[in-house]
Amino acid sequence: MRASSSAAVVALVLSASLPASSAVAAPERPGQPRFVEGAPGVGDEYFPLAGNGGYDVQHYHLELSYEPLDPEGPVEEATGRLDGVATIEFTATADLSRFNLDLRGLEVESVTVDGKRARYEHEGQELMISPRPKLRVGEDYTVVVTYGGTTGRPTDVTGELYGWVSTPDGAMVVNEPDGAPTWYPVNDHPTDKATYSFEITVPEGSVAVANGLLVDQRTASGWSTFVWDAPDSMASYLSTATIGNFVLSQRTTADGLPIIDAIDRDLPPDAAAGLARTDEMIAFFTDLYGPYPFVAYGAIIDDDSVGYALETQTRPIYSGPPPETTVAHELAHQWLGNLVSPARWQDIWLNEGWATYSEWLWLDHTDQQDIQSSFDEAYAVPAESPFWNVVIGDPGPEDLFAGAVYDRGAMTLHLLREQLGYDAFFAFVRDWIETYADSAATTDDFIALAQKYTDDDLTAFFDTWLYSPGKPSLP
Repeated sequence: MRASSSAAVVALVLSASLPASSAVAAPERPGQPRFVEGAPGVGDEYFPLAGNGGYDVQHYHLELSYEPLDPEGPVEEATGRLDGVATIEFTATADLSRFNLDLRGLEVESVTVDGKRARYEHEGQELMISPRPKLRVGEDYTVVVTYGGTTGRPTDVTGELYGWVSTPDGAMVVNEPDGAPTWYPVNDHPTDKATYSFEITVPEGSVAVANGLLVDQRTASGWSTFVWDAPDSMASYLSTATIGNFVLSQRTTADGLPIIDAIDRDLPPDAAAGLARTDEMIAFFTDLYGPYPFVAYGAIIDDDSVGYALETQTRPIYSGPPPETTVAHELAHQWLGNLVSPARWQDIWLNEGWATYSEWLWLDHTDQQDIQSSFDEAYAVPAESPFWNVVIGDPGPEDLFAGAVYDRGAMTLHLLREQLGYDAFFAFVRDWIETYADSAATTDDFIALAQKYTDDDLTAFFDTWLYSPGKPSLP
């Protein structure tokens, strides 16, 4: 969700993926590859150094050990000690003499590639690795990075907390858009999705919650280890390893989907009231969007607030007890944002507009508020409001999470539904999800697919609602 109660949140993120550098024969050595250095970013216009070029990650295995350093201290000064070993399996998409990973704020102790020590440099966010032998295009490799350091409470370019946010009793880990490098080395862009597994060791009495399924839990010598497996492709901004004073509960829906919730013990007994209709919501959105796409679902409700909720894959995180509409919003993201992700961060309206419109659909379905009333409330913002000046199809990095991205995005979808008709609109939605599942797409992709569902030219409509400042007139 990433909409702060205060202002628009931003992120250091990256978007469109660079074409992979492909090697060519070196002129002095005919038939031999010319090795290149992998790009330090994927080419996002908002955040040029996010992600990296020259390889495609298949899997991250993260072994983490974390201890809060001042459990009795004030939350704004919370810190801890994080030690990690990241094992990253990837395929080279170019012949590489060097490749980069994103990691900041932590110290690297060693790097190996396929078991051999590798030279590296670490400057700012860029961990630059020079393997020997060099990497060949199409070949699979494993890099292991051992690292660690003292954590804090990182903020994005707007000053909002994100990434590994230390709390007195652990950490609230919310990455959108580019906070993942604050706690593990990563190719940090939604166009390079991968599977994940986690082994998180914390002081006995604390609970560590990650994505997917809890497959093991053990305690010895005052420490507890929680092992989580997330076998579905996932963008790095959706990963989490949240630690705290949680009570874990697990059940299954009537269709057999595991639901794993983590609720902070310090919250009141009704903290999870907003989750009560989760099963109904899953069934409702399944009817609209297709089968629920991942191995599990659930929620993390913490008492240490970052001021927003986030759609972490399979296990959304809430800063305190969530209302029912927010639960619907984060659930809808599992299809629209998580299964299908933005290929550029300027396309964020495809996440937030859809999730907001899904809230409206849920309210309409449950007879709490009809969908036209939701539209009318959003459209009632006065024309002179700065709300209408945000160009949601290209909002700029400091307005990625502006209110207009959510509400004007939802209004755009509602008017598109009126243009296409109910049946064609939801056929288009299903097509969108099926076409780009486990992948990422742009607004241009969205417009091109929508155009296939009508003979009317949609160019002016999308130009007005996505790319033109000012309050549009209604037909």
